[in-house]
Amino acid sequence: MTERENMYRVIRFERPEYIPVNFAVNDSVFSHYDPHAVEELLESHPVIAGKAKMRWDLVPQEGQKVDEDHIYYDEFGVEWKRDIDGIRGVIQRRPLEDFRKIRDYVFPALPLFDPEKDRAAVARAKEAGRFTSAGLPHGHTFLRLTDLCGFENVLMGMADEDEDLMLLIERLEAYNAAFIGHYAKCGYDMLSFPEDLGMQVGPMISPDLFRRFVKPSYQRLMKPARDAGAVVHMHSDGDVKVLADDLIDGGVDVLNIQDLVNGIDWIRAKFFGKYAIDLDVDRQKITVFGTPAEVDDLIREEVEKLSSPAGGLMMVYGWYAGTPLENVKALMDAFEKYMYYWD
Repeated sequence: MTERENMYRVIRFERPEYIPVNFAVNDSVFSHYDPHAVEELLESHPVIAGKAKMRWDLVPQEGQKVDEDHIYYDEFGVEWKRDIDGIRGVIQRRPLEDFRKIRDYVFPALPLFDPEKDRAAVARAKEAGRFTSAGLPHGHTFLRLTDLCGFENVLMGMADEDEDLMLLIERLEAYNAAFIGHYAKCGYDMLSFPEDLGMQVGPMISPDLFRRFVKPSYQRLMKPARDAGAVVHMHSDGDVKVLADDLIDGGVDVLNIQDLVNGIDWIRAKFFGKYAIDLDVDRQKITVFGTPAEVDDLIREEVEKLSSPAGGLMMVYGWYAGTPLENVKALMDAFEKYMYYWD
């Protein structure tokens, strides 16, 4: 069974051969551990990682300092300060804290889309058995507004229905729609809409404001994907329990949410057998502060409770600096063992 066929079987509950695992390695890993130990871990787990994930180009050279303060600007003109090598950082200055600047703000130039070239590349990938996907950048709508204007300013502006902020939301949607419109024409199997909406407890935006100002934009952005027959994938970190129905109502086929902050039992009660879950495995508690045995127990519990022979579960883990190597190994071992749990 090809990767593509297996993925569709997971999403459609049609008895896949295995649970897909995305083991993502953050850039900070290569500058904060013994690189030979990292390479050994990756190479010794070829099913979920492999040698290709090793980035020797990100390993500091002798005498090179890491974790220095680094100021940079993103393409939207937001100033960031990065204190940890490989981690995005913290915003220092926003270009639109004063809403009066919105009307003169210029969005980044759109890329020169080449639909024929991209359609051909997607077709070749499908023929090779690969599951194809594209999507918006992380934080495409709500977080982009807070990056540009400031968190409190955005919420107050929504409550006041500020005309300039409403214009910015409209223009941002049009900017995002250009990308989705192109991707929808290229035949991708899945289109993704990654955006963090949750905090440790509850969402960072009230359900009322979300339904009035964010959800309609999501629905309009997702419509071309649905119309093209693409799987719609939605990601959010944090506690999104009170927004779950709204996210699904927007046309989502696969929901990528975090395990412990939402609760494994809640996720099962809410979605089991109904919607595919791309489970974001804990990066705050057990994998960082637990034992290797507890890490193994976590993955087994999640597989037992959230999957079945019919499918419905895929898993993703982001390895960042600070996680003990013995726990990373236990996690990788558990993935390669339990992804075939139903075989």
